[in-house]
Amino acid sequence: MKDQDMSSEPAFRPHRVVVLALDGLLPFELGIPHRIFGRPKDAEGRHLYEVVTCSVRPPGAVATDADFSIHVPHGPQTLATADTVIIPASYELGPVFEKGVLTDELAAALAHIRPGTRLASICTGVYVLAAAGRLDGRPATTHWADSERFQRLFPQIKVDADVLFIDDGDVLTSAGVAAGIDLCLHMVRRDHGTAVANEVARRTVVPPHRDGGQAQYIHRPVPEPQQASTTTARAWALGRLHEPIQLRDMAEQEAMSVRTFTRRFREEVGVSPGQWLTQQRVERARHLLESTDLSVDQVAGDSGFGTAQSMRQHLQAALGVTPTSYRRTFRAGGSADVRVPSGT
Repeated sequence: MKDQDMSSEPAFRPHRVVVLALDGLLPFELGIPHRIFGRPKDAEGRHLYEVVTCSVRPPGAVATDADFSIHVPHGPQTLATADTVIIPASYELGPVFEKGVLTDELAAALAHIRPGTRLASICTGVYVLAAAGRLDGRPATTHWADSERFQRLFPQIKVDADVLFIDDGDVLTSAGVAAGIDLCLHMVRRDHGTAVANEVARRTVVPPHRDGGQAQYIHRPVPEPQQASTTTARAWALGRLHEPIQLRDMAEQEAMSVRTFTRRFREEVGVSPGQWLTQQRVERARHLLESTDLSVDQVAGDSGFGTAQSMRQHLQAALGVTPTSYRRTFRAGGSADVRVPSGT
């Protein structure tokens, strides 16, 4: 009976990520999913994801926006095997850019995607999801420089150009270039927890977490080079998240007035000092819930929330789950339905 039970266990199968390579693609953005999803492994050393690239045509060359093309080994039928489909940016979307409609070739390719497949876009890849009707009535983002045209072309979509990425459950969209890294790391974090995502970030030498609701940096005022930074204050605060931290305490670390510090902080980080502190405390709580056996009360104290009730409210608002549910899911090795606010 024991042998029979063991033989009935489902075989391990990595989550399959299929990246759709379109003509005019940006090589950097095409490589992001392979770099991020190609790293995570389980305790037995097995890759948690399988990443493959396909085209809308049979295997062959796909033009890029650089002075070279790439060979894509898989055709559109590969989309039918995906658990997640990612569409990086392209500068040659033709009717998709001009009229918001898919070409027959692209529509036929997307028809292979199974219902329930998770969809994600990087930068202008969002045009493809929009033209396919996958974003109607839903929130979405794209590169700030393209947001007005995107909103005019797709008025039925709730465009938020002030965030790095938006997680709307089964459809996720991101701003340009580096925001695609944030989006992919977020999906790893959502699937397998903070520890796995942080290890990928360390190996990729990028920040482990930038909240989706954080402002896109590009269209924010940038401090002049001679102006002082708020780096010292942030490092100081990170070293004492378990303590009460007042805004004036952070401002004093930079020898600034509260008003000047608050303005400078928002310019550099994209959110207010208070919002940033809450984000860091949420991340601290997530790490402790995943990696320690501390009680919920102890985690609340060590992460600076003071009480379990306060931490519960903040995690519920930020992630959509309670501390107990979060710990149960990730300590069991599963995946949680964790959401990131759109920032709206």
